[in-house]
Amino acid sequence: MGSGTWSTDVYDAADRYRRATGASAFAYSDSGARTVHSALDPRGVGTRESRDSDEHPDSVAIAVLFDVTGSMGSVPRVLQQKLPQLLGLLLRKGYVTDPQILFGAIGDATCDRVPLQMGQFESDNRLDEDLGRFVLEGGGGGQMTESYELAMYFMSRHTSIDCLEKRGKRGYLFIIGDERAYPKVKPNEVRAVIGDPLREAITLRAIVEEVRRKYDTYYILPAGSSYAGNTAILDFWRDLLGQNVIALDDLDAVCETIALTIGLGEDSIDLDEGLADLGEVGSASASTVGKALARIGGGRAPIAHGSTPADLAGPVSVERL
Repeated sequence: MGSGTWSTDVYDAADRYRRATGASAFAYSDSGARTVHSALDPRGVGTRESRDSDEHPDSVAIAVLFDVTGSMGSVPRVLQQKLPQLLGLLLRKGYVTDPQILFGAIGDATCDRVPLQMGQFESDNRLDEDLGRFVLEGGGGGQMTESYELAMYFMSRHTSIDCLEKRGKRGYLFIIGDERAYPKVKPNEVRAVIGDPLREAITLRAIVEEVRRKYDTYYILPAGSSYAGNTAILDFWRDLLGQNVIALDDLDAVCETIALTIGLGEDSIDLDEGLADLGEVGSASASTVGKALARIGGGRAPIAHGSTPADLAGPVSVERL
């Protein structure tokens, strides 16, 4: 996937049509759907692919996964409204030449009807279409834990990205949430949700290490969520991801934060340049983004090529149930 080119004019036309007709940007979920849309169903998926092409010869894989449980259900609505700013900064400011973006949604595999949803890597207005297909279930187990580890398993084992495989450069993975992950990837959940015959549980730290070999991985904890600013949550993720944990004071700044993080990672800008760019595009989020990214360093040196393990039991330490 990843063909086509993003058009703000097409986005604006679709937005005007929805406003004129009273249609929702999330019509599938708002119509009462409670089963995963066929286009986003992770079960039986071989790979979600980010590929080079004549149109996009230097693809960069970017995945944005958001928790849709509880108060986090507002996140995809904010993303949908801010898509033009995200793509505008990436493209018009030259942070990335050929971004290919995948959106995904995370729930709780212990209790939710739709615990995982995964779109395709896209370069055009199908991004808006993918967002509109998500079920915003708003469930969760109420125990400060959601199935982030299941989403990371999918990203590690079921994506294939040319930026890594051809050029030895990791993609980007952003997880937007406000809770902890479960301590293990469980075989029964993998079989039920994704369909893989996983034989042994994988520890959380092992799957984090595995996915980080493929993606520069960030966790964003935004304001307005149930556990915004919670020290226990922040410490949990900092233990796993180090400085790549971003506490965000304003949910409305999430797209700008993602864009500048990528710009820093690509060495396209330094932080001051990125904040100036926000001012140029009329964003009021410069102060929030600057504070959030003060700890994030730039630079992404090439890494050794690696392949996804054929044995779904995993190449790293596993633990029997």
